[in-house]
Amino acid sequence: MCAICGILNFDFARRVDEEVLKNMTSILSHRGPDDHGYLVEGRVGLGHRRLSIIDLSGGKQPIYNEDGSVAIVFNGEIYNYRDLASDLVAAGHVFKTQSDTETILHAYEDYGEDCVRHLRGMFAFAIWDSRKQRLLIARDRLGVKPLYYYLDQHIFAFASEIKALLEIPSIPREVDRESLDLYLSLRYVPGPRTIFKNIFCLQPGHVMTLAGNGIRTHHQYWDIDYSKGELQRPREYLDKFRHLLEESVRLRMISEVPLGVFLSGGLDSSAILAMAAAQSAVRVKTFSIGYRPLDGQLEDSNEFEYARLAAGAFHADHHEYQLTPEEFEGAVPELVWCLDEPLADASCIPLFFISKLAREHITVVLSGEGADEILAGYGIYRRMLALERIYQRVPGMGRLAPWMGRFAPSGKLRRYLLNCGEPLEKRYRGVDRGPGFEERRRLIGDARARASEQQLRAIFERYFSRVRHASPLNRMLYVDAKVWLPDDLLNKADKMTMANGLELRVPFLDHKMVEFAAGLPDRAKLHGGSGKALLRKAMKGVLPEAILHRPKKGFPAPLSSWLRGPLRQFSRENLLRSNSACSEYLNASAIARILQEHENGADRSQQIWTLLVFEFWQKRFIQSPFRRRHVA
Repeated sequence: MCAICGILNFDFARRVDEEVLKNMTSILSHRGPDDHGYLVEGRVGLGHRRLSIIDLSGGKQPIYNEDGSVAIVFNGEIYNYRDLASDLVAAGHVFKTQSDTETILHAYEDYGEDCVRHLRGMFAFAIWDSRKQRLLIARDRLGVKPLYYYLDQHIFAFASEIKALLEIPSIPREVDRESLDLYLSLRYVPGPRTIFKNIFCLQPGHVMTLAGNGIRTHHQYWDIDYSKGELQRPREYLDKFRHLLEESVRLRMISEVPLGVFLSGGLDSSAILAMAAAQSAVRVKTFSIGYRPLDGQLEDSNEFEYARLAAGAFHADHHEYQLTPEEFEGAVPELVWCLDEPLADASCIPLFFISKLAREHITVVLSGEGADEILAGYGIYRRMLALERIYQRVPGMGRLAPWMGRFAPSGKLRRYLLNCGEPLEKRYRGVDRGPGFEERRRLIGDARARASEQQLRAIFERYFSRVRHASPLNRMLYVDAKVWLPDDLLNKADKMTMANGLELRVPFLDHKMVEFAAGLPDRAKLHGGSGKALLRKAMKGVLPEAILHRPKKGFPAPLSSWLRGPLRQFSRENLLRSNSACSEYLNASAIARILQEHENGADRSQQIWTLLVFEFWQKRFIQSPFRRRHVA
């Protein structure tokens, strides 16, 4: 696990500025504290920071092919590298290291751009081919590892984090206002956009090559296919699922450094612990986070009871961290620095602190991300399917719903009726979202709110159109795998762990597991009012019953109560200042109204947090930008 960056000048006579490249690489040192390396070859420069996991002594990057004409910088892990290396040796390649990085390099020599199809793992890499004067960048299938880029008529630059791109003097720090409005809608910016104008993220499952003075190819090499179900009998797909989960965990336990598991005590993380414990010769180290009692009351967000139950069941070496409101408040500036752009998921902060704790004991951690997205674990899927049944079965519902909504006694019922009157692709906006349309209209005005609503609808309808023949459930799962999963869930997981030099691995998102889950019948995912039916069945008799059937929580934070109590003044001081960053883009009276409504008892915690994150991000990156460099 590492960080990568690079520059390609389109002017063949313009040499890369080595000092700029070193600054880009240095600012990413938290992702790779163990080593660094550079390539500067005329108009191209590559930088690398290394977190040593495999081939500790021989994996220094960039790595070159046999004659030095091709070089790679790589962030991630390739789990099938040993088998792939054997094939490449048989084809005549000579390896100088035992690293998975060199395997990608030789695979590129044999397969070209199609090398990505042979890789099983999480990755973002760049390959410079000096013979062809071509730069190739690629990102893994699900988007576990990030990769950002900037392109104009003079240069192409890429990096694992946006802050490295901002070390290039010619790249402006400018807010993309359309992306800001999308952020207010979803509480994250959907790719390929970022909050910065003209800075983009390479989409999951995509590869891009650049030659001459611009993009030569940019295409998707992998997608989720819901039409390839092969196993029909429940026993068959239960056995296959167990095999894939065991294999996926075993592959992700390959490491030459200490390894552990994030443990919430929920079904997903407990299943990962069960698989890891069965394959480990030593006690697995586990890590959980909770919250100190506020006024003597234990927060509902605490999950220590279930985490301890799971840890005890598998004799884990268990570690806990209790987070205070003061720590939460103090971490906000660091949070926005690590994230690069606004992402208003409050679980980022507990994830940051649990990563910090884990790094004191281990270097690699396994986590349960992805199970909900491939096996329908979120409650919203059941609610949306119920609405879809009404829409499909009641004749003329599209016309009736708006009329009935006018007479609804409450806003909640009105929204419910309006949702009944729209098809799934117009109604569904993913697992999580920000303020509703009316609230956004108060914040940003009617014109901006309507424009962002149209953009949002276009984004989701585009993904829905790709799976129009799949079941309604699978259509939602596909949309979430393309938007919510890479741009919120995996984004925060990568940034919070790597901020602490900790490598995160996600067994449920092995692409073979994702492809298998896509081919399952809906009843194997959602059955009897409960999601992740197949995982529950596979874990029956393995996990304690209390964990097997408990509701999903994840890494929640007691945000609502804290914003009325210990964080009340914090939010008011930052959001109601006359020169606040939010007031430059948003309606100040609407912000004050949100704060007052929350203090009066309505839950506006998500909206307040959305505004606070943007406020601190704007101050850190736009209003008073500075460059935090590390000594290489």
